[in-house]
Amino acid sequence: MAPPFVYAPSSGTGTCQDAAIKAAFDGDLRRLRGTVKSLDDPRVIFSFDMGGGIGVLHIAAVRGHLEVCKYLVEELGGDVNAPAPGVGDFAGVTPFMSSAQSGDVSTVKYLLDHGGDLTKSDAKGRTVLHHAACIGSCTVTEFLLSKGVPVDIDCGRGTPLHQAATNEQDKTVKILLEHHADPNATVIGIGTALMGALLYRSLKCMKLLIKGGADVNRGGSLPMTPLVFTTGWGGYTNFVKFLLKAGADPNIPDAYGNLPIELAAKRDCIEEVEMLFPLTSPIPTIPNWSIDGIISHAKFESAKPLDGRQLEQTKATLKAHADHLFRLKDYKVASKAYGVAIDVAPSATLYANRSLCKLLLDDGEGALSDAECCDLTG
Repeated sequence: MAPPFVYAPSSGTGTCQDAAIKAAFDGDLRRLRGTVKSLDDPRVIFSFDMGGGIGVLHIAAVRGHLEVCKYLVEELGGDVNAPAPGVGDFAGVTPFMSSAQSGDVSTVKYLLDHGGDLTKSDAKGRTVLHHAACIGSCTVTEFLLSKGVPVDIDCGRGTPLHQAATNEQDKTVKILLEHHADPNATVIGIGTALMGALLYRSLKCMKLLIKGGADVNRGGSLPMTPLVFTTGWGGYTNFVKFLLKAGADPNIPDAYGNLPIELAAKRDCIEEVEMLFPLTSPIPTIPNWSIDGIISHAKFESAKPLDGRQLEQTKATLKAHADHLFRLKDYKVASKAYGVAIDVAPSATLYANRSLCKLLLDDGEGALSDAECCDLTG
């Protein structure tokens, strides 16, 4: 979830809804009171929607406008635990959860004191602590932990540490680890927090996680180690170097028996092969155990017709992984997972699925691009 949670509203059309949303966004209590007075039923204000189910109390909370929150809660009876409706990115998000992203402890404390539920989760399994951690709100994260929120609270979609790591929030990763968060907890679809940080190329988070006890050879629910992932997909050469220095074992194969050095050689990445060579045990099927010999062998093997059964199995595994993430409504990670599957074996179905993910993430241009690729591969 990328900040900001709520963007500045447009000038609108001059309706009461536009005026109320603008007043809540700006923290203009006088103007908000004036708008409410013009309504036949003051509580109608809670039906006003900025989009995605985000109402006026959500807006005031995420902006840290304490006085507006007090007015909406105490005078108009606003519910701090009212979930945003719908199926979008903010489905199930409450005003209390929204306040965590304001960075304003006084607003968070006020909503907590007025019934904020510390353990309630949104449609993506994120509690108020998850929201604070994923946005990098250090003071709010510390405050919530001081109130007894379990550091590893997990509503089925991962811990706050996973959220912080996959959103590149190294400062909240550090805080959570200092409060003894489990760096090896796993979540279906992402694996460990270390794998999540790797997927989003956050070297800072990876360093903190390994220092905090993360197992560098553990993929969790994913059928691969971090080193297998980096050597298998390309573009991660700096991470290969880092993982090896951190103690990653280059002799652990992927699900099909390929060692990281073989994966790097198949991509013709000499730099990675050179890094892996001194640390990899000789492979009996490669007669010339040298850097040149390994690369030549990989080219020879790559020239052979693909094993259809293995390819279909790989495609099925990757697609099932991405489909699972889609069902969990984690469209951001699902989009990346479909991308990995497309790299292996592009198909119209995979492009169509990724296009839908991007559409749900409001990436219209990306969705259109994938839809066009879908037509080309169909």
